[in-house]
Amino acid sequence: MSDIKKVVLAYSGGLDTSVILQWLRDHYQCEVVTFTADLGQGEELEPARAKAKQLGVDEIYIDDLRETFVRDYVFPMFRANAIYEGEYLLGTSIARPLIAKRQIEIARETGADAVCHGATGKGNDQVRFELGYYALEPGIQVIAPWREWDLNSRERLLAYAEERGIPIEGKQEGGGSPYSMDANLLHISYEGGVLEDTWTPAEDSMWRWSVSPQQAPDNPTEIDIEFSGGDPIALDGQAMAPHDLLAALNAIGGANGIGRIDIVENRYVGMKSRGCYETPGGSILLRAHRAIESITLDRESAHLKDALMPRYAELIYNGYWWSPEREALQALIDQTQTPVNGTVRLRLYKGNVDVVGRRSDNDNLFDASIATFEDDAGAYDQKDAEGFIKLNALRLRVAARRRPSSR
Repeated sequence: MSDIKKVVLAYSGGLDTSVILQWLRDHYQCEVVTFTADLGQGEELEPARAKAKQLGVDEIYIDDLRETFVRDYVFPMFRANAIYEGEYLLGTSIARPLIAKRQIEIARETGADAVCHGATGKGNDQVRFELGYYALEPGIQVIAPWREWDLNSRERLLAYAEERGIPIEGKQEGGGSPYSMDANLLHISYEGGVLEDTWTPAEDSMWRWSVSPQQAPDNPTEIDIEFSGGDPIALDGQAMAPHDLLAALNAIGGANGIGRIDIVENRYVGMKSRGCYETPGGSILLRAHRAIESITLDRESAHLKDALMPRYAELIYNGYWWSPEREALQALIDQTQTPVNGTVRLRLYKGNVDVVGRRSDNDNLFDASIATFEDDAGAYDQKDAEGFIKLNALRLRVAARRRPSSR
């Protein structure tokens, strides 16, 4: 342990990371640098700075990474229409590679020997953080307190904090949310508490970003989203920075009861876990992006993307953002997005997102003169379909001759 002189800690200022800060000093006799990332979680982060100062930390980093997060991580993921196990929009997963990257950068800037995270030994985040660390700095030392210490309950953490004079702002009385939560500009997640019983419904008071669909307005809301190169660039005709656009969609979607899911997912470490997620802006973006792709992407490009998407989503969920295979898939996906330009009109109503229009001035592959049910003036010769069908039926006809006629 004595070879570790300085550690960069991913720090929130809450109970867990405040205890970790002091535990690192006690256990490793090392200097601690704190790093807090602003990913749009909607919380005031200056208290984390004050708390770190109060605990005697000299090097404190609080970085506004909102634009980087949405532009360089969320939007590339949405170009792939990535969704894990058919439901999860990967809100927590996509934040971890950015946090890991910045931690490594700070370790280099400060001459730290190690990095530390507060993820438990049961979850996915430990894998995501550490795969990122090692991909970016192969020789870095990683400290994961939850795999080392015996402070494996809230009561023990609170006792440790009280013994060492670590202020917890009244949480000793059991205040705060009963759930394990993670928030950023893409989503907010809830785990633990009553959710550990898969038959018990989530409490309506749990949700923070959205109204229930039943309480959403009785009149629909219509919005237009403009895309360029597969990325959203404007909302209702107003150009917006990536993080501002996603924040605006979160507000609109939340007000219309959009983006709530309650799922049981398969964690990479092997167990199943129930989680509830609010992803209002992301739910809108996924629907809109698929809609603009429907008129701008060639059929085989679109189908290839759809075939690769589950693998891409799994790579992100499991923590392989910095892997060569994810980067290779990203290059292919990004190449398909060149023609994905245009505008989608959406109607939002009581938890639903309906596409009611899509247009692309320069890259529209939809040709009404060919697809029409009216007179196509010779744009398409229907007789050509006969040969097409017979050629595609050839193998079926050959196989049929080898089967008993009783089929």
